[in-house]
Amino acid sequence: MGEMTVTTLEGQQGPTTSSPIAGEADDRNGRNLLRRLRTPRRPKLWFEILLIAVSYWTYSLIRNAVPEQKSAALRNADWIWDVEHSLGLAFERSVNHAVDSVTWLIVGMNYYYATLHFIVTLGVLVWIYRCHPGRYAATRLVLFATTAVALVGYYLYPLAPPRLMPGGDFIDTVVVHNTWGSMASGDLKNMSNQYAAMPSMHIGWSLWCGLTIFALASVPWVRVLGLLYPTLTLVVIVATANHFWLDAVGGMICLAFGYAVARLWYGKLPYALPKLVPEPEPRKKAFAR
Repeated sequence: MGEMTVTTLEGQQGPTTSSPIAGEADDRNGRNLLRRLRTPRRPKLWFEILLIAVSYWTYSLIRNAVPEQKSAALRNADWIWDVEHSLGLAFERSVNHAVDSVTWLIVGMNYYYATLHFIVTLGVLVWIYRCHPGRYAATRLVLFATTAVALVGYYLYPLAPPRLMPGGDFIDTVVVHNTWGSMASGDLKNMSNQYAAMPSMHIGWSLWCGLTIFALASVPWVRVLGLLYPTLTLVVIVATANHFWLDAVGGMICLAFGYAVARLWYGKLPYALPKLVPEPEPRKKAFAR
């Protein structure tokens, strides 16, 4: 095994074994390829715009294609509500009614829920792309892996939001105040899966934004704002009756998975990678002889 014939100087053929150096070279080539894939590179703007657009389109397509399974979603909502009662932490309805009594506040939260989820996330991606290119790919991987595993949750555990629970006495604040923009209620509800509340990607994405800002921002008050953003988002998703607080826990677990994927791939957390990408070496000029 491993023998081949070679022609000697005398024209005779004889057996020889394949050189172990060739196998070692293959191993080195494999390791070098893996190292190159893991090495942060300067991101290309056109590729990132295309990647993010296609990824979000795919995410929305899959999320909305998951069977809505209304009966299972309502049973799961009742179970979540019972668990929270048993823990003494079923406070969503009280928060929902209290905030709804202040019109300007709940209307502001409705718009917060409908818009900042996208605006802040894209803003942080742009900031990392421009100011921390060496950390961009790893940080983006966290976000993508978090979102991907959330799709599994939507498929395996359909869950109705509190506002859709029959007899739950929750207020659908978008419907009551006729607020524009939410894909979860009103005129746009038929474009979105109403029973994909677990996990909450409003929390998954906002916590990703907050941790990234806190880890990389140099201005102290900006770092504080980074931590306040997911905290306020938690209040908003509960006050608008779009999520249970346990949905937020699901979002945090998905984010932890995203960080684990990035840590395994790059060998470090994204924020421990070099800030800048090394400039490519200049190509050697070929001189004609």
